[in-house]
Amino acid sequence: MIVRYGGESPRKCSLTPLRARTELPLRWLRAHAQRLTAVGEVTLLHPDGEPLTAADRVRPLLLVDCSWRHLAGALRCLHGTLHRRRLPGGWVTAYPRASRTCSDPAGGLASVEALHAATVVLGCRDDRLLPGYPFRDDWLARNAARLGP
Repeated sequence: MIVRYGGESPRKCSLTPLRARTELPLRWLRAHAQRLTAVGEVTLLHPDGEPLTAADRVRPLLLVDCSWRHLAGALRCLHGTLHRRRLPGGWVTAYPRASRTCSDPAGGLASVEALHAATVVLGCRDDRLLPGYPFRDDWLARNAARLGP
C-alpha cells in the first residue's frame, strides 16, 4: 500500500514508474490534510519504528511517499493501526539527494529503494519494482551483500 502525500513533483518521485504497472500488487492511496484516509492494520515503514522482520509479513506493508518534512503531517491523516517498523541499517541509497530546506535522516532511501529493501527483509524480494528506476544498477551494486543471490 502506497500513500502519496504532499505536493512534490511526480517527475522526481522514484515510485512514479510503478503507477502504470498493473501486474504489481500495489494499492495507491492519496492522503489529504482535510480528511482521514483509512488504511486498516498495517506495517508502516517508519524511521523510528522497531526493526522490520519477516514476521511482519502478516500485515500489508504501508509506505508513505512524501518528503521527510511532511511525514508527521501525513501520518496525522491516516486512520488505522500502524505498526511502525524501520529497515535494518546498512542500506545505501543510489538516489542523488539534495535539499535546501531539510536534511534527510542518515541512511535515508528513495521511496522505491525503501520498498524494494522491505521486500528483501520480508523474504519476498521483488525486483519487478526496479526496471523504471534510473539508479537501479547502482542500487543493486551498492547493496549486493544485503540482497543475496
